[in-house]
Amino acid sequence: MKGLKINHLQHIGIPVTDIEVSTAFYEKLGFQNAMASTFEFNGEPGGRVVMMQLGAIILELYQMPETELAKIRERKDGKIDHIAFDVDDVEATFLLLKAAGYTILEVQPVFLAFWTRGCKYFNMLGPDGERLEFNQIL
Repeated sequence: MKGLKINHLQHIGIPVTDIEVSTAFYEKLGFQNAMASTFEFNGEPGGRVVMMQLGAIILELYQMPETELAKIRERKDGKIDHIAFDVDDVEATFLLLKAAGYTILEVQPVFLAFWTRGCKYFNMLGPDGERLEFNQIL
């Protein structure tokens, strides 16, 4: 698509049921904790996230607040939630893809207090319902 600039695969998001167990598992594989934070989901506190890095590979391990954990435990076909692409300008990317008619899930890019200065992201759906995240670390 003309004007769309994806730099590289930024991370793969994996919902987990026990962040400590999952962090330890990936540490044994050589990954290191590159960033950890908390978040709210639908106004409920208690979400936790850890970005695990090995070279250029980043896995986003996240544990939802308690009321959402049952949904993750019920999944049968794997746990990968989304694939995130790194972009230079999330606002411009959002406008470009929205204007092109793609199914965007957020009304605007969302700010998260992750990394040193935060990040902004939005998701769109692929043809089979897969979530593709476009993310800019600020």
